[in-house]
Amino acid sequence: MDCDVTDCERCPALVDSRSRIVNGVGPADADLLFVGEGPGEHEDEHGEPFVGRSGDVLDEGLRSAGLARADVRLTNCVRCRPPDNRDPRASELGNCRGHLRTELAAVDPVLVVALGKVPAEHLLGREVPVTSAAGAVHEADLDTARRVLVCVHPAATLYDRSQAETFESALVTAADYAGDGGQSTFGDF
Repeated sequence: MDCDVTDCERCPALVDSRSRIVNGVGPADADLLFVGEGPGEHEDEHGEPFVGRSGDVLDEGLRSAGLARADVRLTNCVRCRPPDNRDPRASELGNCRGHLRTELAAVDPVLVVALGKVPAEHLLGREVPVTSAAGAVHEADLDTARRVLVCVHPAATLYDRSQAETFESALVTAADYAGDGGQSTFGDF
């Protein structure tokens, strides 16, 4: 699969704030593709999505839902760290949209999981009240029809423990879509 971005300078502010481009990781044929907003400090440092505290929450949530991180694909709307951990700007999301679409086409997941407000709105093309919409699956036109599951961001559970059940419930829904394909290494924990 050739969807890694190795050289991009479309967004001057992101180029200045990144130490590297953070591409998606996980199987090229994963049933589940999790999409975050953009790399944070730890992701920029390690070159992999969801490796900081949010990654720990995501990993635990996946395990609880009967999934393994090694069986899902993780990526972001933008591949470079926004300065001061701000939300990506519309122009930056637009500049990176082609990279995300290329990855979606290559992986061809059964379900796309939007982790948080920015990815949910970016993928669905409209405003999304994430907390109340979490767990709902929507159809989105992303060059082809795709199912997109809205999920609160793992970090939301760190700041608001009342979001934990909503987050975990959405991951169970994702696991249901993956069926047996998402559980091939569950026994390895």
